[in-house]
Amino acid sequence: MKGLVFVLALLSWGSSEPSIAVMPLDGLRASDLRDSFDEDRGKGKHEALDILAARGTPVRAVVSGTIQKFFLSKPGGKTIYLFDEQGKYCYYYAHLDAYRDGLREGQKVLAGEMIGYVGSTGNADPKVPHLHFAIFALTPLKQWWKGEAINPYPLLRRALSDPAVHSR
Repeated sequence: MKGLVFVLALLSWGSSEPSIAVMPLDGLRASDLRDSFDEDRGKGKHEALDILAARGTPVRAVVSGTIQKFFLSKPGGKTIYLFDEQGKYCYYYAHLDAYRDGLREGQKVLAGEMIGYVGSTGNADPKVPHLHFAIFALTPLKQWWKGEAINPYPLLRRALSDPAVHSR
């Protein structure tokens, strides 16, 4: 019976869609986006969007939530894992040049709050700074390193056409 309850919890857990309340970069336009989610990147699918921008461009929280984890890795460089307020979705920001001064793990942030700066850390080409942006549906265990990848491209495109979404 416990197994059935867990399966039902998993099925109901991911029943809604993630949201975008604010664009991750100021002045973002539809022409700045290219759907690279399903591209092969050697060890598997990309499962993210790369948004080209000048090094040092402010990066913003797309939703209100909690800075769950800072992580430094060879592929992603300086990264941030932001969980939404419900703990259903993780918004992943990678290749950052730096985190915002004073930002810390466990800190609550509001949608639109600046959290870092575009860079090319990790395995990114140093000549091509960009924001690697991904969204994951979390499991009920809420592990920052696990989840089902969701293509951010259609969500960002839809949000750009929504007057309620802020793109500074």
